[in-house]
Amino acid sequence: MHSGIKQAALWALGMSLFAVEPGGGHAASTADVRAISKEAYIYAYPMLESYNTMYKQLANPAGREYVGGFGKFRHYSEAFTPDNKDIVTPNNDTPYSWAWLDLRAEPWVVSVAAVPGNRYYVQQWIDLFTFNFAYIGSRATGNGAGNYLFAGPKWDGKVPPGIDRVFRSETDIVLTLTRTALNGPDDVAAVKAVQDGMRLQPLSGFTGTAPPPTLPAIVLPPYDVAKARSHDFIAYLNFLLQFTQPPHPSEVGLMKRFASIGIGPGLPFDASKLPPETLSAVDDGVEDAKAALAEKSKVTLSSNGIFGSREELKNDYVLRAIAAEKGLYGNSLVEAWYGGYVGDGSKLSTVHFAPGQLPPAKFFWSMTLYTLPDRLLYANPLKRYSIGDRTKGLQKDADGGLTLYLGHTSPGPDKESNWLPTPEGRYSAIGRIYGPSEAAMNGTWKLPPLQPVPR
Repeated sequence: MHSGIKQAALWALGMSLFAVEPGGGHAASTADVRAISKEAYIYAYPMLESYNTMYKQLANPAGREYVGGFGKFRHYSEAFTPDNKDIVTPNNDTPYSWAWLDLRAEPWVVSVAAVPGNRYYVQQWIDLFTFNFAYIGSRATGNGAGNYLFAGPKWDGKVPPGIDRVFRSETDIVLTLTRTALNGPDDVAAVKAVQDGMRLQPLSGFTGTAPPPTLPAIVLPPYDVAKARSHDFIAYLNFLLQFTQPPHPSEVGLMKRFASIGIGPGLPFDASKLPPETLSAVDDGVEDAKAALAEKSKVTLSSNGIFGSREELKNDYVLRAIAAEKGLYGNSLVEAWYGGYVGDGSKLSTVHFAPGQLPPAKFFWSMTLYTLPDRLLYANPLKRYSIGDRTKGLQKDADGGLTLYLGHTSPGPDKESNWLPTPEGRYSAIGRIYGPSEAAMNGTWKLPPLQPVPR
């Protein structure tokens, strides 16, 4: 079919779906359009937040976030300092590596070299829905070398010899946010060596066979946050749905419902072509969705348990959207636990861990200090931006417990080894446990309170 005729046919199909429900049902009322638009916006929200990152990392070579295209790692190895202002609440424990894979034509093989000693690393793999669908690393697969095959939803080929594990994705496009433990500024070279041992190659390259026919390149539409948070979210969602076929069995009915307002894989969307009352109903649905998410956000006080696989989140689309708002690409709870405080640096405060109640980490734990409201690392004379079980010179209490001091002024020379300097005003301190115990995950173990030191 000629491309112009094909686009016209798709347009006609997309617009007709606003008037008639699938199967020849009654015309969708404005109330139906509003309700479905609300549901669809909540469904789409995390996907569009992720698309913002995808566009920056894949489609803009001039941007500082560009990773080099599909199938390429971009590694970051340096320790963060207050001079790093690219991201908020930066993780000063594990420098990041990013990569995106296009699984449409064939699977890809992710290879890792053996990681020396007990150094922690994790490759978190995320699909277009923002589900954490696969993990490679110290917890999930160990520190040995391995080859892991990543296949899209339509692949039905044979797994070749030499593959240690197969991960199936629901979507044709996936990404990894990989983290490698950094034990201080002097450890950067060792982190780079671990990162250099990570390799990506298409399955045909791994097996040395002829590659499949080349598919047309994916052309990413420019990301515009204003459009993504308006009725034009439908255009972005329709674009992304092309790479999520076939739909998950649990979403077949949902997709039929969405189709009644013009949502479908690859369908065009032009708000100017909609009847005014229909467009108004879509707009009202979007605002209803934003209000619902704002209410949920107010009562979601912890990020633990809001990230994970489809099975773990149980298709809770509101929770999935809140997770993207609170911290896009957060680790599943089994990998990392998060908690923290907001304090006043003009008052010296302590965090006291009783004997036997240190953060229960299989790998390591830390507490990182951030300024407010910008949530960046705090410049201080000690150049100490986080503290934890890897901090040199950390002193335990006489009874085996541990007391940390947080404040703008030093707690005294005998306590300075346990001091995390803060600004004079408000600050945020975030605790992270890598490889949390069951007690941390189920809430039996709790982070002790931040207590002002009596004057």
